[in-house]
Amino acid sequence: MDSQTAVDSQTAAGASTAGKLKPNSLGVLGILFFVLSAQAPLTGIAGSVPISVAIGNGPGTPAAYTAAGVITLLFSVGFVAMGRHVVNAGAFYTYIGKGLGRPLGTGSAGIALFAYCAIQAAMYGLYGATVSGLLADYTGANVPWWVCAVVTMAVVQILGASGIEMGARLLAVLVLAEFSILALFALVTFFKGGGSEGLGFTQSFSPGAALDGAPGVALMFAVASMVGFEATAIYGEEAREPRRTVPRATYLAVALVTGFFAFTSWMLISAHGASKATAAAGQALGSGDSTAFVFAPIADQFGGWVYDVLPFLLATSLFAGILAFHNSANRYLFSLSRDGLLPRRLTSINRHHSPGVAGWVQTAIALLLVVPFALAGKDPVLTLFSWGSGVAVLGIMLLYFLTSVSVLAFFRRERLDTRPWNTLIAPALGALGIVGAIWLVVENFTTLIGGERSTAVWLELTVPAVLLAGVVAARLTRGRATADG
Repeated sequence: MDSQTAVDSQTAAGASTAGKLKPNSLGVLGILFFVLSAQAPLTGIAGSVPISVAIGNGPGTPAAYTAAGVITLLFSVGFVAMGRHVVNAGAFYTYIGKGLGRPLGTGSAGIALFAYCAIQAAMYGLYGATVSGLLADYTGANVPWWVCAVVTMAVVQILGASGIEMGARLLAVLVLAEFSILALFALVTFFKGGGSEGLGFTQSFSPGAALDGAPGVALMFAVASMVGFEATAIYGEEAREPRRTVPRATYLAVALVTGFFAFTSWMLISAHGASKATAAAGQALGSGDSTAFVFAPIADQFGGWVYDVLPFLLATSLFAGILAFHNSANRYLFSLSRDGLLPRRLTSINRHHSPGVAGWVQTAIALLLVVPFALAGKDPVLTLFSWGSGVAVLGIMLLYFLTSVSVLAFFRRERLDTRPWNTLIAPALGALGIVGAIWLVVENFTTLIGGERSTAVWLELTVPAVLLAGVVAARLTRGRATADG
């Protein structure tokens, strides 16, 4: 079987058994905006950089983002190579099923769906708290965070059902707004020669700086910031010339995200001064407002109006991420249903060629995840956001590892691509890097979720539990699955 035949057979199988997603809807830029939205650039910078600088490796934080980018790039080589032969909205679980067999494929499907729903619910928590605060500050209205979240669920459902092009256009506007102000700040700071202590390249990128303090914590948050780039493959069925579009979008996404986070974090540290950055980040965390570490130097550069604009951009950043993960999750539901792993009704396509019933089910899942925290009166940031994002990062990192191993197994068996770098060396190196990253996440999980060790342990156990449940279910059922080829 040649590569084109593999793609054709995979696509034909989906088309013959279920509704079909709208082909030729997205180009490289359209897919790229979905990926960048999932990264939520401003949220990632304002949320993770202050923590990495304060309790990680301090001024060496940009080196951690660079290392995370290298690991992700190595993973991407095998990911893209396999994507040329398997085009499916299920991406991860389809790849794992092809390489390691249906039971592990089914188990990984559960993890993928679990992780995407968890991270979306987490973002609803932070988004609800952010919008509630903005309403209180600017209107005096005391609107509970969960009301903001539920109203937004309705908006996301409408946009998600309105066709992939509609979502891509909206996300392009939102992402460009947050990306532009951060990139402009970083470029202006760079061309001005940095802050009072200069650019501080050595203090941020030398081996000594990279390994200073607690580099594991910094690398953990850097890897977490990369989560979402894999969405390039999820939209393969809706891409124009997917065998060209998806690889280009993947490599471009990894390069942009790595460069953006490394460069912006470097300029933030430079603006504060490398010798003062750790103390400034610690002070911001101690005040309960980590965004101060990011907002203050931008305001110094552009003026006090930044304090009025950036909180709104933070809210739109979160909204863009929520919409991106909604689209990813409902396509997973659609693909799982088409492959016989979930009820057939979920393959229903609406008039815009978007997953119809799957979209409603995904919104219902988000509601079911948010409501218990609202009823219990839990803090949406300290519990829903931190817990949900923590298990999502752990789950997706496990998927990265299983996918790397499946790439090795798939090409060893099928011999569709004999390039050693693409099918053996890079995937193997990527798998080793991901194992190290998983170890760091597990080791520092309490820090990642900001909770107690006992809470961290049971949250960590949910990920292997979901994988095991999927494996057992696959062995006990005989669905019309295509994950095993």
